[in-house]
Amino acid sequence: MNKKRKDTRWLTSVALMAAIVILLANTPLGMIQLPVIKATTVHIPVILGAVLLGPMAGAVLGGVFGICSLISNTTAPTLLSFAFSPFMSTTGLAGAIKAVWISVGCRVMIGVGSGWLWILLRKLKVNTSIALPITGFAGSMLNTILVMGSIYFLLAAEYAGARNVAVDAVWGLILGTVTASGIPEALAGAVLTGFIGKVMLKVLKW
Repeated sequence: MNKKRKDTRWLTSVALMAAIVILLANTPLGMIQLPVIKATTVHIPVILGAVLLGPMAGAVLGGVFGICSLISNTTAPTLLSFAFSPFMSTTGLAGAIKAVWISVGCRVMIGVGSGWLWILLRKLKVNTSIALPITGFAGSMLNTILVMGSIYFLLAAEYAGARNVAVDAVWGLILGTVTASGIPEALAGAVLTGFIGKVMLKVLKW
């Protein structure tokens, strides 16, 4: 009975966190439109869910985030939507599979990576006030590095065509995006995860 109660609590908590992900993903606060790409804050509840509920929950929440990203890039396409929506692929089935990995697979890995990093930091007895921001920063950077890295390794030619630049210029553009968008997102992730996570851990006593 106790295990059943815990399972029910876990499922309910994941569902509530998933609702927050969906809410953020469908408001300007969750996916901020930039000229070329959509800057995201939706990864914050994914990281928090991984901290509070474990890597499996983080993977589920990351999947929800990825599906929301896929839908957003399909219904409101941007210059790079071919990298996030299989329906916007310019290279057929191969491009569609790559888009699913970038939009969904990479986001699943945010939750998995953040959850296991949190477990590691707790086993190392790192203070919660330090472990939470570290997890938030690392989870946010993992999002940016996986997504932009996958675009570079899987869709460099298509990216170059969309940006109207030579293929050998793509690496510089990727690094520019990581610096201009990824680092601020990671800093925000560190602050928000540190603040919100500490409150939630205290309230929920987890």
